Amino acid sequence: MDLEIVMLGAGTSNGVPVIACECPVCTSGDPRNQRTRPSVALTWQYDGSPCTVVVDTGPEFRLQVLAAGLKRLDAVLFTHSHADHIFGLDDVRAFNFLQGRAMPCYGSEETLRTVRRSFAYVFEETQEGGGKPSLELLPVREPFELLGRTVVPVPVLHGALEVFGYRFGRFAYVTDCSEIPEASFALLEGVEMLILDALRYHPHPTHFTVEQALEAAQRIGARRTVFTHMNHDVDYRRPQVTLPEGIEFGYDGLRIVLP
Repeated sequence: MDLEIVMLGAGTSNGVPVIACECPVCTSGDPRNQRTRPSVALTWQYDGSPCTVVVDTGPEFRLQVLAAGLKRLDAVLFTHSHADHIFGLDDVRAFNFLQGRAMPCYGSEETLRTVRRSFAYVFEETQEGGGKPSLELLPVREPFELLGRTVVPVPVLHGALEVFGYRFGRFAYVTDCSEIPEASFALLEGVEMLILDALRYHPHPTHFTVEQALEAAQRIGARRTVFTHMNHDVDYRRPQVTLPEGIEFGYDGLRIVLP
């Protein structure tokens, strides 16, 4: 059963270009250096029809969906509740209208509490036609079944904050990460395709540097690793390091099929 992976966004919380910045990356003409906030869409066959799941709904979610040509959405998974990962959530209402049902949204209890607080209007009674999404919040911590696949939450540290990566069989998505606990390395054993946080070249308190991401990727040992959540230090055309075979910088719109 093929899994199609689309990187909806490969940027960090500021996006790239950064507002008012005139650095070579922010003024680059290479579209791979133009990065929206981090998100990924996964599509596979379930019960004879394609289904699509998105991990995180950042501020450009609507534009990302249009760029990727997504026509349906069956569930949303949240890594955590920072603005660059949830603030496009209102736009799932287009899929509510198309599909005629509430959108299942999965995440940790803490993440979903913040989602409920940040989007309080969604959960308050309003008049008919109030123009708001319909959401079903589903807290998870242990592996769970979703549309015929087992999804494994992978706890990692984003500074002092615990956030979730997610494993879908041979694929794993791990972003906003400064440390992977030993127990979570064990959860990633056997992964063949990995998308991994790699913010920039110099140290940051809550994200992997490119060097740290390389070390983690080599330990996990996926056949292919794609870096995400990159800021404007990373020039796709002229990287400061030579990445080994099987490891690459991602970009918005990158499509991967995992047989």
